[in-house]
Amino acid sequence: MAEKINKKVFSWALYDWGNSAFSTTVMAGFFPIFFKSYWSQGTEAVVSTARLGSVISISSFLIAVLSPTLGVMADLRGSKKTFCLFFTMIGILSCAGLAIIPAGSWQAAAVVFGLGMMAFNAASVFYDSLLPSVAVGSRMDHVSSLGYSLGYLGGGILFLVNVLMTLYPTTFGLRDSIQAVQVSFLSVAFWWFVFTIPLAKNVPEPAVLGSTPGIWQLSRASFRTLASTVRELVKEKNILLFVVAYWLYIDGVYTVMTMAVDFGMALGFESKDLIVALLLTQFIGFPCAYYFGMVTKRFGTRKPILLCIVIYAITLVLATMMTQAWHFFALATVIGMVQGGVQSLSRSMFGRMIPAKLSGEYFGIFNLVGRFASILGPVLVGFGALLTGSSRLGMLGILVLFLVGGFLLYKVKEPTGNN
Repeated sequence: MAEKINKKVFSWALYDWGNSAFSTTVMAGFFPIFFKSYWSQGTEAVVSTARLGSVISISSFLIAVLSPTLGVMADLRGSKKTFCLFFTMIGILSCAGLAIIPAGSWQAAAVVFGLGMMAFNAASVFYDSLLPSVAVGSRMDHVSSLGYSLGYLGGGILFLVNVLMTLYPTTFGLRDSIQAVQVSFLSVAFWWFVFTIPLAKNVPEPAVLGSTPGIWQLSRASFRTLASTVRELVKEKNILLFVVAYWLYIDGVYTVMTMAVDFGMALGFESKDLIVALLLTQFIGFPCAYYFGMVTKRFGTRKPILLCIVIYAITLVLATMMTQAWHFFALATVIGMVQGGVQSLSRSMFGRMIPAKLSGEYFGIFNLVGRFASILGPVLVGFGALLTGSSRLGMLGILVLFLVGGFLLYKVKEPTGNN
């Protein structure tokens, strides 16, 4: 029995190994650089920054609107894994589509990337909602951290290969670095597909109670159930407080993830230095994310998250003073130490606070909160840079979100034991 459970847990965690290649190579790595230098060539830095921020915000808004209802539908039909696989395929096809968009076509690149990002985030809703059926109680901390740590390692390995391809394209039989980036997009699509297979084979759909409604009945029932869940969430003051805190501090985390490379380019750092910094984040994140899942046995879940938030806030202030490449490497090292911890422990803490049988709709709301946070952050950075003419000042607006979010999290009562 233990062997079967271990196989299920590992298969679930391997999905993070696969889909993290999209968030690393595409979202954080090559897309911001390619969007600025290839698809938006000849455009001022602050304009391309605003375009990138707008693309991320629009995509986040659309998935924020859809994810709670989809989460309810997945609960009612017992289709959490099915929804995860459906959106995964859309993300894979969108990722592959980036490889064929010609230079200067920033609008097409924005649409395809936006679709891929929507699918990536939607699939993540249902992937996260499977966690309570894979692990129970305090074991969620360990399992959630395992997923993130494998994500850092898997995403980092492929990203390293992709970086080497762009630096030495002829060694890989490629024409130049542009073709290497295009092949990298294809490799991410393939990687994501291959490492989704274990989840598809070995992680069962959670059981659903009662009969399965038809599509029309399902649509009406989903809205009624969602409204009921929101009312219950408002009554559960502790969960609501956590959700609001998460909404604020995860805004800063997501914005740093998606805008860091663009920020570094705006400050004049070379692309190769920024890529090396991203690799540092990935490979440092691998052991640190796993370690955060272990320290919860002694310190609980809330205190390590608060530590991560404090480190983020301090690092953000220091980032505005960067002048040399090694500064960016130091920033990447620190972020790599805490990024996986704040994400994995937030997921597991929320999973322990909610009813397991309603994990789809609750994680739909959890994702809605995260996506709406992602709307605010990039807009603050993008339009702050436009208004002030300084990317440094644009980034500082995120600081208040870390501080207020951390303060509210401090007020949250952490679930104890196997709750």
